[in-house]
Amino acid sequence: MAAKLSFSQDSPPISIISAAKVAGVSLSIDPSLAVGSAPVLCFSSGESLRGINPILDYIAHATSSPSLHGQDAIESGHVVEWLEYAPAFLLGSEFEVACSFVDGYLTSRTFLVGHGLTIADITVWSNLAGIGQRWESLRKSKKYQNLVRWFNSIDSDYRDTLNEVVVAYVGKRGIGKSPAPNLKEKVNDSKDPSAPEVDLPGAKFGEVCVRFAPEPSGYLHIGHAKAALLNKYFAERYQGRLIVRFDDTNPSKESNEFVENLLKDIETLGIKYDAVTYTSDYFPKLMEMAEKLIKQGKAYVDDTPKEQMRSERMDGVESKCRNNTVEENLSLWKEMINGSERGMQCCVRGKLDMQDPNKSLRDPVYYRCNTDPHHRIGSKYKVYPTYDFACPFVDALEGVTHALRSSEYHDRNAQYYRILQDMGMRRVEIYEFSRLNMVYTLLSKRKLLWFVQNKKVEDWTDPRFPTVQGIVRRGLKVEALIQFILQQGASKNLNLMEWDKLWTINKKIIDPVCARHTAVLKDQRVIFTLTNGPEKSFVRILPRHKKFDGAGKKATTFTNRVWLDYADASAISKGEEVTLMDWGNAIIKEIKMENGVIIELIGELHLEGSVKTTKLKVTWLPNIDDLVPLSLVEFDYLISKKKLEEDENFLDNLNPCTRKETMALGDANMRNLQRGEVIQLERKGYYRCDAPFVRSSKPVVLFAIPDGRQQASLNQSA
Repeated sequence: MAAKLSFSQDSPPISIISAAKVAGVSLSIDPSLAVGSAPVLCFSSGESLRGINPILDYIAHATSSPSLHGQDAIESGHVVEWLEYAPAFLLGSEFEVACSFVDGYLTSRTFLVGHGLTIADITVWSNLAGIGQRWESLRKSKKYQNLVRWFNSIDSDYRDTLNEVVVAYVGKRGIGKSPAPNLKEKVNDSKDPSAPEVDLPGAKFGEVCVRFAPEPSGYLHIGHAKAALLNKYFAERYQGRLIVRFDDTNPSKESNEFVENLLKDIETLGIKYDAVTYTSDYFPKLMEMAEKLIKQGKAYVDDTPKEQMRSERMDGVESKCRNNTVEENLSLWKEMINGSERGMQCCVRGKLDMQDPNKSLRDPVYYRCNTDPHHRIGSKYKVYPTYDFACPFVDALEGVTHALRSSEYHDRNAQYYRILQDMGMRRVEIYEFSRLNMVYTLLSKRKLLWFVQNKKVEDWTDPRFPTVQGIVRRGLKVEALIQFILQQGASKNLNLMEWDKLWTINKKIIDPVCARHTAVLKDQRVIFTLTNGPEKSFVRILPRHKKFDGAGKKATTFTNRVWLDYADASAISKGEEVTLMDWGNAIIKEIKMENGVIIELIGELHLEGSVKTTKLKVTWLPNIDDLVPLSLVEFDYLISKKKLEEDENFLDNLNPCTRKETMALGDANMRNLQRGEVIQLERKGYYRCDAPFVRSSKPVVLFAIPDGRQQASLNQSA
């Protein structure tokens, strides 16, 4: 029995599959592991090997050709060295360095080790082939002639074997999908690939500490994902630390549900962190700091009504409380801590500069009263720090060296540094990046919450939402999201991104591996009677994907009466020859109609006919009782305007129709679909299974996955 190779379908181990093909080692394929998982080779004995190099070593020794792992112990050692070096081709900015090194090494050599093909050659060849367009462009140039000579030689000797793997797992030769972009290439604004990386100011290798600090008042959305991945990148680049800190300073909006789901989403993005902390862990110290600033005359307690305070800040008018004595301020501070009626009228403000042109420096609020219970610490506190006050304090206290913030906070950077200065704490460098904005999309958690509370969507995981869980539920692969975000890099340029670009990346990932199935619309179908069709139905086992064995098999039933979509039936003329996909040709002999509506087609099979000569290739389903009821669900944007201006109310731009459900029938194999599985319905598009088969009276729910092409609004197509 063949050993089973399991891996993530987003990153197939091409070197292992290629090596097994060349070595004649039989493997069964299982692309079902989670994103980011190392490949695993499982044997019938129950033993297993994990990781690319151990599996490659096994294949080299399992073949009848001993030369694949070298002719002697020294050559075997060199093979191991090359296996360890091979990943350099996949490291983005290291790619051309690796090409240059190997090109020089091959100046007087035909193979990497010894005088024959080894597992080292197959691995390096596979890594180059797997890169796709970038390598193909270099291959056509004259830059690395020895490397190209070596690559072409192996390609020529093992063309059929290796090309099968490349076509199945990378794409058509020369236009295959590239691996996930490396942020080292994308983090700078320059289009020159040799441009230097953007550095964090004052960063020291091994000493950098960054933090991702979401407020637990909603689920992680695509904008947060950019911030999280940039923090991950810089922590890894400088071999520093990454802290996930929940900025839980507003008990009215926060909950444990949000904390748990934010952690879930961070894990989904493949982000490894060194610690999870909470701003609420530092509430006692924050209160001590507020009191210290009051005593030093750097903060005061103000009971000015909120609207009046906002107006005075805009006009640069000092509050009547600004010159209260320290004793008066401390007395009112105590009232605030106790949550008394008097205290509830007050807030603590920093005494900065009411005349500063930068309005964020006009005595910002540091503390407010709030009697709502906190999701972690209950009703212990009646006062809570603002983000502006807590963030710089906790950043400095936790050892953060660089605070990554989106450029929308640019005007508040001076406030951040001034507050740190007044606190007498060390400086934390701010590094800005542009906020990720998407067309027809709201990213404000307050506005997203409105949709949840008003039942305009199911919940925070609704497929129409820009949350990580929402877009994944709609059918987006996390790998596509990561590629899309890293392509934006750490640019400070404001940009409005199209969803089509993200879905195009996603299509390149799902199309090579997702299974193919067939469906017809339940209320728009026509029976097609084949007069010379099989008297007794029969079943053939066909691949679920013609170019990817890992998709498995499906059982297709052939009968003398089959269902066609009405749209296809109406496009067919009497006497026309059409192709029934996965079967053969048929000739239309009669078209029966009632009141101008087609009710039946009658024809006969013409299997010897050429599929190349027919104009129509139609999908079909057998007329059997085992067809699966389907609910095909399409979605549209929640708002009708591409970009809302600051003074526009999103409630005035709601899309009236954002969900459309169409009933259909699917082939019997769709009983086995799993929740989350992505498929292609032939000639209809890509879908993700949201609710699998339970019983015949309850349809399988399939969510339509956009493929990157402009599609009509549901309001136009309704």
